[in-house]
Amino acid sequence: MLIRAVIFDLDGTITQPYFDFDVIRQEMGLDKDAGPVLEAMDNLSLKRRREIEEILHFHERKAVAESRLNDGAKQTLEAIRALGIRIGILTRNRKQNALAIAKMHNLKFDAVIGREDGPVKPDAFGVLRLCAKFGVKAEQTLMVGDYLFDLQCAKAAGAVAVLLANHNRAEEFAEQADFIIETIDQILQIIEKAGVRSKGKID
Repeated sequence: MLIRAVIFDLDGTITQPYFDFDVIRQEMGLDKDAGPVLEAMDNLSLKRRREIEEILHFHERKAVAESRLNDGAKQTLEAIRALGIRIGILTRNRKQNALAIAKMHNLKFDAVIGREDGPVKPDAFGVLRLCAKFGVKAEQTLMVGDYLFDLQCAKAAGAVAVLLANHNRAEEFAEQADFIIETIDQILQIIEKAGVRSKGKID
């Protein structure tokens, strides 16, 4: 089946990894084993949550200001667009930060889903919302990311899960991936071979 849409994670996928969540949790006064920051915040009082959100917003603004694209990201997005394939961003960050990165680096996204829009990854919500917006089926869609939640939300939605294995924890998540790539431009090989290979590592 032809690929009609590609959905990307933002930090670590389009941009170079930036956030050190161990440091952020420490600043927030959360236990190092508290788990993902957004989920940890759900269990706090409104006052405490607002305090922690300010710390998170500070780091997110800093990440935008200091963002750098992964090698080949811009060229890959342009090549995908030239094929007539829709491009979405699905992030646990705020939508405004994804749009700020797009503006800063002159990138074009067809749609962005941030955490304010609904349940965050690994929930299937964002993938399904983008597929509906683009008028495509989930199985015609690649979900590309560098972390477990990206793969889990792809699987939950019925999309094709692509792991960008550009960090030392990638092997932990490999079992969840339909495809494993080492550089972002290798997505183009998956698109070209869509329907020919169902699982594997792109060389």
